[in-house]
Amino acid sequence: MAAARRTNWLAIWITAGVVVVVVAIAAVAVWMNRQALALAESPGAAVVNEETGVITIGDGPNVLDEYVDFMCPFCGQYHDSFSETVSGLVEDGDVTLNLHPIAILDANSQGTQFSTRAASAMYCVADDNPDAVYPFMDALFANQPRENTTGLDNDEIIGYAKEAGASDAVESCIEETEYADFVAARTQEIPPNPSTGSVSAPTVVLNDEYLNLTMDPEVDLLPKLN
Repeated sequence: MAAARRTNWLAIWITAGVVVVVVAIAAVAVWMNRQALALAESPGAAVVNEETGVITIGDGPNVLDEYVDFMCPFCGQYHDSFSETVSGLVEDGDVTLNLHPIAILDANSQGTQFSTRAASAMYCVADDNPDAVYPFMDALFANQPRENTTGLDNDEIIGYAKEAGASDAVESCIEETEYADFVAARTQEIPPNPSTGSVSAPTVVLNDEYLNLTMDPEVDLLPKLN
């Protein structure tokens, strides 16, 4: 009986030790992740929140957060369905639009990391000319490449940025994918679907409420405005 009792205590201590090690490893992983986020170069534009990565347009009482990947076909569908309504609400002073350029589909661009390059370019344009951000976003979705292609090249992205109102100074920022690390850090912060716990694109949040999209702004958005 004594031997059995000693064996049980040994098993308990071993289990406790394993738990402590697992918790310690998790804590180190969290710390390393936070250090990486802190080291990511952030845009200097006044319209960009350095901590959250939000590009803010407008100042209405309702806050709409859009997390979009420019390779994501459903993000393109969302933009096609909602952009006219959303831009009108922003112009009328009803909505503050928070744009979150993310990159979850880099693996779907044959090694060119189009999602990261396009998201980084959004921050380049925000740095250069905040008024060009939404027109540039329109252009990226209007010319959105299909998944599993190489996506737009940097010259094409630069061309759309300039057409939207960015200056020549945006070229080097886009060519060097200057905010790649910042995009990677922000992509880790996509809020999960509260029903499934998974993350996806587009993710749309209105006044802190996660929206389950039907792709109809008359159903998904307008009835929920304050």
